[in-house]
Parts: sequence; C-alpha cells; structure tokens
Amino acid sequence: MKALVVGGTGPTGPYIVNGLLERGYEVAIFHRGTHEIPEIPPEVEHIHGDPHFLETIETSLKGRTFDLTIVTYGRVRFLAEALVGKVGRFVSVGGVASYRGYMHADRLSPEGMPIPVREDDPLVSSEEEHRFSYLIAQTEQAVLDHHPEAAHFRYPYVYGPRQLVPREWAIMRRVLDTRPHIIVPDAGLNLSTHGFVANLAHSVLLAADKPRESAGQIYNCGDDTQLTLSQVIELVAAKMGHKFDIISMPYELALPARAYTMGPSTHHRLMDTSKIKHQLDYQDINPVEEALGLTVDWLLENRPEPGGDLEQGLLDPFNYEGEDRLLDAWQQSMAKVAEIPFEIANHRPHPYAHPKKPGEKDHRNR
Repeated sequence: MKALVVGGTGPTGPYIVNGLLERGYEVAIFHRGTHEIPEIPPEVEHIHGDPHFLETIETSLKGRTFDLTIVTYGRVRFLAEALVGKVGRFVSVGGVASYRGYMHADRLSPEGMPIPVREDDPLVSSEEEHRFSYLIAQTEQAVLDHHPEAAHFRYPYVYGPRQLVPREWAIMRRVLDTRPHIIVPDAGLNLSTHGFVANLAHSVLLAADKPRESAGQIYNCGDDTQLTLSQVIELVAAKMGHKFDIISMPYELALPARAYTMGPSTHHRLMDTSKIKHQLDYQDINPVEEALGLTVDWLLENRPEPGGDLEQGLLDPFNYEGEDRLLDAWQQSMAKVAEIPFEIANHRPHPYAHPKKPGEKDHRNR
C-alpha cells in the first residue's frame, strides 16, 4: 500500500509518517524541501515541490497514485481538487478557527462561544465576518465535495517538538531568567483546547485504521484533559524546579501575557472531542502532564535564540523592566481600591429548613 503525506516535517508530520510505516505503508512525503528532519527515516521518498498552487501540485504529482493521502500542509482545497481519482482515501487536517466566535467571541450573542464547541456548531459563513476563518470553513467543504469519503481533522493549538510558535517558551524563558512572578489575565482561568503533537498525529492515523467509521466525517481534536493557563504555567515551572508568584490582572492590562495566552481574549475556546472518542476510540498517547514535560525537555535541548525568529514570532519582548513597572502600578492601584469602604455580609443564611426537633420552626421562622 502506498501513502502520501503532504508536509511531513512539521510538528505532527514525523509521527504520522512513522505511524504509517509501522502500519506497513510505503510512504512518500510531498513538501518544499526547505528543511529536513532526522525523524523521517531514509526509506521515505521525498517529492519536492510547492503544495500551495494547483499547477505546481499537478506537476509534482503527475502520473502518481496512492492508496492513502494525508494532507497536513499546503493549500488543502487545491490538493483535494488535484488528487481526485488519484487516491483511494483522502484525509486532511485543518483548524478549529473555522468556528464562529473563535477569533471574535464578542460578535456572538450571548458573547462567547458555546462550551464545549461541537463539530456541528456554526462556522464562519462570510469573508466580512472573518476572512481567515471563512477560508478554513470553505476548504473543509471543498474536501468533502471532491472526496465524499474523506475524513477531516480540526487541529487546536498544537504544542510539542517543532512547534513554530511555542507558548511554553515564553513561560520557560522567564524561569531561566529567574523571574519571581508571572502575569496572567483574569486569574489565568481561561480554557482553550490544546493538543500534543503525538496525540494529534494519533487522531489522524485513526482514519487509516478505521476508514469505514471515519468516512465523510469531520472531527475536533485535542488532548483528553485540558488545563487552564495558570495550571499550564504551574506545571511547566514545576518541571523546571521553579515556582512563580502568579499575578492576576484584567486581560486589557496583562500585556506581557499575550504571548502565552495565545488568543484575542480570555473567552473559553473549548472543543467537544466526544465524537472522535466515540466513533474512533481515541485516547491520548501522552497524558497532558507527561506531554508538557516532553515539550519542556525538547525546548531545553533546542533552545530558541534570544531575540531570534522564534521569539519574534511569539511577539514577546521579554521586557522585564516594563513588567515590573506594570506590576508596581497594579499593586498601587489595588491598594487604593482596597481603601474604598464597601461592606458585604460574609455569611449567607442556609436557604433550606433545618429544624432541631419535630414541630420546631427553623432559623427563618418557617
């Protein structure tokens, strides 16, 4: 059996490629060839070309047929069109940003996405609402139009080795720089679905294992357990032998936290992953605490260059002088607010009757 993986060298690619090899497939990867990684075994064929344009896709794959194609990179809608009649099974990867409210939760009424977000919840339906999200939604439809038996997987934020914008590094560098405190928005209680690279790759490979069950289906993906931002910070710091004083500020003021909040607000963006569990028997390969630990280990072994491309991609200036000034101003403001007299009762009477003996009225004379 022949399999084509479009991409293959990104965060989840090596896990998918090696998973297919373990299943007995003869694997080729189609990518631009701008970087190669040692995790791809030498027996894997490399087809170098640009998977972003219909003409370059057709030129690169001319005369080739495959039993299975897994598309994780490039312009998926063009690949879906170019591979009609050339693949036995088409499997593709997109993102959860296609849902209405994912990028602009304030445009929904009531404000904020439903919790959790199901696969059949509304998608962005126009470029005016949000062009990027609309194109993702249209790509999903193009896949199923060209390949009715396809399976499509909506990735959340991906973490782990080879992540190009790793929010964990924004936390880790503050540990390495011995920062005693870290600022979080709104107590760091927001929940947004994340997926470890090996877990997401396992999700996609289930389409190869269960072609009948997954035919024509779209799935949300993500780890079985989701953590709040503060929990992620606590676990990453603990892995590195550190403990932060976590300082909560309103989102609008918590500017240093933008890099590890990874969102335009602290509205929850929690995906419902029950469908992939029920239909394809999905379970995590790496539980979340273990996965975060593996992520920390990899980043310590492959440390980003200070001020380099990766840190620039995070949009984190690591401006500790500014953070300290912000923290000082916040603490002064909190002290002023605390001076305002505002008395509230600290005990609420129990709403239900609790008589001490038969026939006796309760504490509210009922």
